[in-house]
Amino acid sequence: MDNRTFTNRIVVLDTETTGLSPQDGHRIIEIGCVEMVKRRLTGKRFHVYINPDRTIDDGAIAVHGITNEFLKDKPVFEDIVEEFLAFIKDTELVIHNAPFDIGFLNYELSLLKQKAGAIENYSAVFDTLAYARKKHPGQRNSLDALCKRYGIDNSHRDLHGALLDSEILADVFLSMTGGQTSLLDDLHSDLESANVNTVVKQLNPDRPTLKIIHCTDEELSAHQNRLIELEKAGGTCLWLQ
Repeated sequence: MDNRTFTNRIVVLDTETTGLSPQDGHRIIEIGCVEMVKRRLTGKRFHVYINPDRTIDDGAIAVHGITNEFLKDKPVFEDIVEEFLAFIKDTELVIHNAPFDIGFLNYELSLLKQKAGAIENYSAVFDTLAYARKKHPGQRNSLDALCKRYGIDNSHRDLHGALLDSEILADVFLSMTGGQTSLLDDLHSDLESANVNTVVKQLNPDRPTLKIIHCTDEELSAHQNRLIELEKAGGTCLWLQ
């Protein structure tokens, strides 16, 4: 489990672009963000398509399916930047392969008439790809591979999309950095706010002994096979050690 707390406001972010590198003049065409507070999705989102004022590479269209025709009537980056920066300000941005997205965002900011600095001036950045490589060295750590490893359903992801990918990445991030442990904190907080009596009641020492039900050989074999399948999906299964 990650030793970071992530108790502040987090924004999971993804972008789609006209090509692979801002050094070649490529631009952002879609930004998708979802907000988490105390490791829980709040339902707040920022999502926008952007007119890049240039053509999209055919290879990029094959990845995300966004066409030049579709973007003709969309706002330019300058029109949405104020709202975008307000959404991410004072947050921790969670991004898969952060140098790619941050590089494009900073390039867009550098093109503005009113200079807005760099993304790092507004938010901290957590790169889930770099974290996954440390956590799972020598393994595939693409977003699709991580979904498979952590059992996250991404079957509805035929093409890349900034908002959809940020929602999927939020699930991956929670699994990689502690999964559902935060739900206990949320439950405790909810009980306290509702003034519920949380005193632990002691069991009666004279209670009858609990009956032990042993599993059958068939059930034990099925359990062992399931653990083997989990380990094959990626990672290490502690129960097999």
